Parts: sequence; C-alpha cells; structure tokens
Amino acid sequence: MGRFLALDYGTKRTGIAVSDALKIIANGLTTVPTHTLLDYLKTYLGREDVECIIVGLPKQMNNEYSGNMKHIQPFVRKLEFLYPGIPVEMYDERFTSVMAQKTIIDAGLKKKDRRNKALVDEISAVIILQSYMESLRLQNK
Repeated sequence: MGRFLALDYGTKRTGIAVSDALKIIANGLTTVPTHTLLDYLKTYLGREDVECIIVGLPKQMNNEYSGNMKHIQPFVRKLEFLYPGIPVEMYDERFTSVMAQKTIIDAGLKKKDRRNKALVDEISAVIILQSYMESLRLQNK
C-alpha cells in the first residue's frame, strides 16, 4: 500500500508533498528546481512505494486554466509515459499559494522566511495533497 505524492508544479520550482502510509496526513517533502524534477522523482520513486501522483491543476477564478497549464500538460503526459503503473491525477490548486502564505504568517515565521518562495511551493503541495485526501474521504462516506 503506497503513499500519495503531490506536486505543485512551477516553471522554476516544484513543491513536493507526501502522505503518511495511512494517507491521513500530508507532509512537506521538499522543493526542487523544476529542471531537476524528473531526476528527483526517478530516485524517489525507485525507493518509495507511491500509489498515486497528484499534480496541482492551475485554474483561474472563472474556472478556465491558467497559463501554466501549457507547461503542466506535457509534464503530466511524460509522467504517465515514464511511470505507467502509477496513476497521475490533477487536483484544483486555486488559492493554495495564498493559503500557504497565510500558514507561514500564522506560524509566526520571520519576514525573511515568509519571502522564501521554495517554502511557499512546498506548503502549497501539502495543501493540494491534504485537500485531495479530504475529498477522497468525503466521496467514500
């Protein structure tokens, strides 16, 4: 029984989060430069059992896809090709960056840490994953 892995994909950096083994809690894993993401995933997926990869789906308030979708779709297709045994799902990522910023402020981190975009990306991945897992629980009720 594998974990869930979530990606907050960006053109410069990608935040990564992973669930616990019981798929109850999402934890931040890291943020990597996007150009190294496939190498990172190859190493990680080689040593960890991942049941599903969740990629943030970039939507705007009017429900249309944002400009980043043109980068995410080819990436998702590549993941599906490289790891055919691992389902890849997309999950709405609206407001995750705002929520991540609020989380950082609420945690009382210093102003310098609040400007850390890598931390924001990692927390955004956690929020995507936690929301995804909560939606699954609601569907199964």
